[in-house]
Amino acid sequence: QVQLVESGGGLVQPGGSLRLSCAASGSIFSIYAMGWYRQAPGKQRELVASITSGGSTNYADSVKGRFTISRDTAENTLYLQMNSLAPEDTAVYYCNLDADLSPIATLKRTRTGYGMDYWGKGTLVTVSS
Repeated sequence: QVQLVESGGGLVQPGGSLRLSCAASGSIFSIYAMGWYRQAPGKQRELVASITSGGSTNYADSVKGRFTISRDTAENTLYLQMNSLAPEDTAVYYCNLDADLSPIATLKRTRTGYGMDYWGKGTLVTVSS
């Protein structure tokens, strides 16, 4: 089993910064990508940023130039540096892991094209004056 634990959320004023962390623990065989999603009240969950095992990154247009995703591969920890925060960034931020937990899972993914992904419980970011 795998666990994802997010931390670093909180209340920040507009223009401020926060750094989110996501620690992945458990038996992980192969990581393909990790990412941050967010869900604001009354809205659907949306991708904020992602990073592949090769280091390629992808950002939502709304956060480009303000947020930076990074990963400590040795510690299986994901980060999101958020700068110039605005009230519309207020949301619960979730960590996502696209990975295989065993060689059998990798074989299934290879054969079917489908794999599993895993979610943390989220951390609340509130941007308000």
